[in-house]
Amino acid sequence: MLRQWLLFALLAFVVFSAAFLPIQKDRQYYHSEAERAFFAQMAAVPPPVVVDSTQLFPTASDCSGCHGHDPNGYALLDLDGNDVNIFDDWRATMMANSAKDPFWRAKVSHEVLVNPAHADELQTVCTSCHAPMGHYTAILRGADHYTIDDLLVDTIGLDGVSCGACHQISAEQLGDLHSGQINFDTNRVVYGPYDLPFAAPMIQYVGFEPLQSDHIGDAGLCASCHSLLTGTVDLAGQPTGQTFVEQATYHEWLNSDYGEDGNNVTCQNCHIPQIKDPVVISANYLFLEGRSPYGLHEMVGGNTFMLQLMKENREALGIDAEEEQFDETIAKTFQMLQEKSIELNLDFLEVNNDTAAFAVTLYNLAGHKFPSGYPSRRAFVEFVVVAEGGDTLFHSGKLRSDYEVEGQDAEYEPHYTTIRAEEEVQIYEMVMADVTGAVTTVLERAATKIKDNRLPPLGFRKDHPVYDTTTIDGLALLDPDFNQTDGMEGSGSDRTFYQVALGGYTGLVQVYAAVHYQSLPPKWMAPMFAENTPEIVTFKQMYDAADQSPVLVSSGQIDDLFVEGGVATKEALAGKIKLYPNPAGNGLVYLETSGDLLVEGVKVWDAAGRLVASWNGARASLEVPGSGIFLVEVQTDRGVVRKRLVKF
Repeated sequence: MLRQWLLFALLAFVVFSAAFLPIQKDRQYYHSEAERAFFAQMAAVPPPVVVDSTQLFPTASDCSGCHGHDPNGYALLDLDGNDVNIFDDWRATMMANSAKDPFWRAKVSHEVLVNPAHADELQTVCTSCHAPMGHYTAILRGADHYTIDDLLVDTIGLDGVSCGACHQISAEQLGDLHSGQINFDTNRVVYGPYDLPFAAPMIQYVGFEPLQSDHIGDAGLCASCHSLLTGTVDLAGQPTGQTFVEQATYHEWLNSDYGEDGNNVTCQNCHIPQIKDPVVISANYLFLEGRSPYGLHEMVGGNTFMLQLMKENREALGIDAEEEQFDETIAKTFQMLQEKSIELNLDFLEVNNDTAAFAVTLYNLAGHKFPSGYPSRRAFVEFVVVAEGGDTLFHSGKLRSDYEVEGQDAEYEPHYTTIRAEEEVQIYEMVMADVTGAVTTVLERAATKIKDNRLPPLGFRKDHPVYDTTTIDGLALLDPDFNQTDGMEGSGSDRTFYQVALGGYTGLVQVYAAVHYQSLPPKWMAPMFAENTPEIVTFKQMYDAADQSPVLVSSGQIDDLFVEGGVATKEALAGKIKLYPNPAGNGLVYLETSGDLLVEGVKVWDAAGRLVASWNGARASLEVPGSGIFLVEVQTDRGVVRKRLVKF
């Protein structure tokens, strides 16, 4: 043993020295000479490390020695010197804390309370995704079930969705399995994206061999847990033989332009975003070169509420991530919600018969429905019109002090094409019903959807092979503007019209529209909070103490819009603007206004909807390129006027 130690020390000295020797410029391999020498010697004279070969998965702490913070300041840094180490980015995510999630534990206890005879089966299904490594190990070794009690004493299970939960998934049946069925490779290998991985340290110290495989970047890696079907039971707890699609984020992605062959926009592109900087991916070895592109293990979604709650209850939940790590994950989650989820457009249409008409259009920027995932999640639109003196003329989607939306129906709010009253509010959500047709939040009782107007992704079609798991339900099916533009589906958008009675008011108004997101709204939580288990009581205390404010996802505003109650303002404005000649030839098009109307800007779109010209400020003439039919939008101090222009 002493001889091995001496040899290993000598080898380390040789390798350290070799790290500073010139590297051959014409080498045919990725690894440097020093790296390959170290690899060979490690295999010949392994250090005295004992690896538990019975352990099917490494814990994240097993991986943190090389893939965590590098105190030498060499590895896991981007070109600006920012620490982008895998372990610290992961440890404050929902994935890392999936097995410690207090809401999940409370909801499992709620389901068990409703159907106690199903306790073992329910918990086994739930742990398959929230504690996949512990669950898989137990079942592979002959256990019939893997329950919360089993999880609480299992280090591997408590590691949540950790390194091995993703990097040990096999390429076989990738994307074909769902509902917690995961095909792990148990040959003590871990898959990564890079060719010729530096394998010796991982083999010797952790006991797993790193291998390159392209499937690690395939969206199918997420399918097993992000498409979930549950067996339906009746109110007596008896199986009906039917299944219910609780969530189908992976199938929603398949039914989108992002999931089409050749687009190559996968789950990983957004949730493990890549940087081009060459990053040294392992600490402790100064001869390693940077790898590019490098995937940031941020793993953020949209659940800022639960991240903040877990940060505030770290000690009670047994979470070892630091506050500043949670702060970073929360900030990136806000960024995901506010920059990559929804785009909102607000348009003034006209005033007619003392009613102002507006349109709010939402465009889904995500690669799946918004909201997606767990069925509690919802988004709602707030729409406000305020008079010049500060009086509110109209307010739909107002939030009460208890964080619920004012005016919504007791059971559920229907989908709207046009909203005419303040108590009507556009809420994008999935509503489940039991075998009697009554609304339920008990997942095992879910039999049908009576509403699903969550915004589909771009390219979503009802004739897609996976539409049966991603259906639109309720009145949204009758809305000609829901996922449709000019009768063509797949727009990934929805337009809602607002009719605001002016009551004779004439003057300037401000109009504001916003979409807000809630992951655990009070209305959805109420049935569970009406019950009493230790897990529910614990979570309710945390929930009541938390900031339940919705997240503002996107907004739009029209300032100083002039409206005239009782007259057709759009027609009046249109008559004050003239485009000529129309039809036009190759010369300039002239814009003429009458009265005291002030032009603030002009935009021109072609027939394909492309913006071809735009100007700020007043214009006397327009140079419109090309020929065809154009839409000219003139922004004035009293609103917007759109005119058609024909050019030969």
